[in-house]
Amino acid sequence: MSKALVMIVDDEEGIRETLSGILEDEGYESITASSGEEAVKKAKETTPDVVLLDVWLTGMDGIATLQELKASYPAMPVIIISGHASIEIAVTATKMGAYSLLEKPLSIEKVLLTVDRALEKRVLELENRMLRENLLKKGRMVGDSAKMKQLREQIKIVAQSNSRVLILGESGSGKELVAQLLHENSSRAGRPFIEVNCAAIPQELIESELFGHEKGSFTGAFERKKGKFELADNGTLFLDEIGDMSLQTQAKVLRVIETQEFQRVGGSKNIKVDVRIISATNKDLAEEVKKGNFREDLFFRLNVIPLKSPALRERLDDIPALVDNFLDLLAAEYGQQKKGITADAVKTLQKYSWPGNIRELKNTLERLVIMTPSKTITAGDMFMPESTGSDYFSFSALKDARDAFERDFIIKKLDENAWNISKTAEVLDMERSNLHRKIKAYDIKTP
Repeated sequence: MSKALVMIVDDEEGIRETLSGILEDEGYESITASSGEEAVKKAKETTPDVVLLDVWLTGMDGIATLQELKASYPAMPVIIISGHASIEIAVTATKMGAYSLLEKPLSIEKVLLTVDRALEKRVLELENRMLRENLLKKGRMVGDSAKMKQLREQIKIVAQSNSRVLILGESGSGKELVAQLLHENSSRAGRPFIEVNCAAIPQELIESELFGHEKGSFTGAFERKKGKFELADNGTLFLDEIGDMSLQTQAKVLRVIETQEFQRVGGSKNIKVDVRIISATNKDLAEEVKKGNFREDLFFRLNVIPLKSPALRERLDDIPALVDNFLDLLAAEYGQQKKGITADAVKTLQKYSWPGNIRELKNTLERLVIMTPSKTITAGDMFMPESTGSDYFSFSALKDARDAFERDFIIKKLDENAWNISKTAEVLDMERSNLHRKIKAYDIKTP
């Protein structure tokens, strides 16, 4: 486990040294400041987990320092210390967000107990904040198809272990939800679930994102930062799109898996953590290993238990339940009455192959909720590529099958690019005038 950092702010050197020694003996890290100004500066550099703050300081007093700290770090617990506390000071400090008030002479037992409880409160607040931030992203696993029943059963079994899991599946198929459910059904459910999208972070920053950095370790590193591994201590780290991670970073992640230790970028101190790693990819990692794009040893480490998140086209029977669920969520999100949908409209959705999977279905329904003026969505309100009803193998002539596919493909690309002809022509690598001719020839109507 990484150690909690406690900052002691007092103008008496003896008190600073005594408290620092006691806290370090109890397993904490400590830093000290002799003034309010120094405390504010050091807080920016190190972001302590809890602060012990003397109210009587020369220069900026304790109350002013408290105000500065809480303005920049609202979740940081600050414990006020006072030699002759008054009710007025206690009330003022409490109103400004102080966690507790301790009177001098200090009882060591009370100091340690208060610090311990303050840290517990901070952890709970951070977890609640993460839960709130993830609320819209979270959801229940909807669908009773055979593949979904099998996946639910696998999650239930695998969640009880501490083994690393590799979730495979196409983009938009719900891999993140599988990872969340593995965490929520595990013994780590009360601890952090931290997500890193390896494809969304520039390669030059991903090591700082994963391992954190020390102040001044690179241009722009103005203060110390904890990385995702450290934030996920005792919890779960979800490495999404792991196939896009550079070979250099793969080597460092492999070392952390083997030792459960790492150093911040620019640091020299080993930080030990207890983290369960769940990773996901839409790539064939075995093939990436053959190409030299992914380390074989890391692949074997991550692929202890593989799980497959099925594509939506493999479970079209789940679409009615998914549609109902998304319409509920969208109604709540937009503060509207839930839209109805006809059976024919649902059947239309079930005929489409959904290359973008669950994400594409949700986006389609959101568009329909916004753009449909009536209370009920009908098949006529939809604009789905007509491949929803096309079986290309049913055509007897190759030209007819080719024409049907080309028409559906053009409609799909037009829809993806908001019916911008110029942009679609650029994506299709064809002249704008040629695209116009094909739209006219295939009688494609603008929705």
